[in-house]
Amino acid sequence: MHEFTDRVVHADEAHELSSASGNFSMMRDDHPVELIAGLQRAGYEVGPCFITAVPHADFNLRTFVCPAAPASRIVREGDVIDLGNRVFEVMHLPGHSPGSLGLWEASTGILFSGDAIYDGPLLDELPGSDIATYVTTMRRLEALPARIVHAGHDPSFDGARLRHLARRYLERRAY
Repeated sequence: MHEFTDRVVHADEAHELSSASGNFSMMRDDHPVELIAGLQRAGYEVGPCFITAVPHADFNLRTFVCPAAPASRIVREGDVIDLGNRVFEVMHLPGHSPGSLGLWEASTGILFSGDAIYDGPLLDELPGSDIATYVTTMRRLEALPARIVHAGHDPSFDGARLRHLARRYLERRAY
């Protein structure tokens, strides 16, 4: 995010971006065993490195420091992002992380869901994740009349798939 001048962030995560991150390693051995086990339980195969492409051949993942990227705008549930020809309502969709956001365009039924929901193994055991809160978010997403979802990971999908993914998560985690 440090490469952008406009950085819209939910209030619950603005503090995370205000200083450089020194623990940005993408190497498996640099992370707690519990984190790796959680990724594997979610369905990910975890190799020696979390990524397979780097900016240049001598890029060192162990020493990389992610520069500070202070928010230029703090948003909360219900705020509006007006792009001129499109208007999105901010949806606070916590669970994966405290400040997970979605952008909802009611007139078209389009949701940009970020990491709240995508068509892959959902991560809810990361530091900062909260399963009970994620359950509430999934109930909300299951009821959303979305026509199409553009997620932060994996391919876009339709509203029926959104409801299926939310229902599947709820069947696994709701108690």
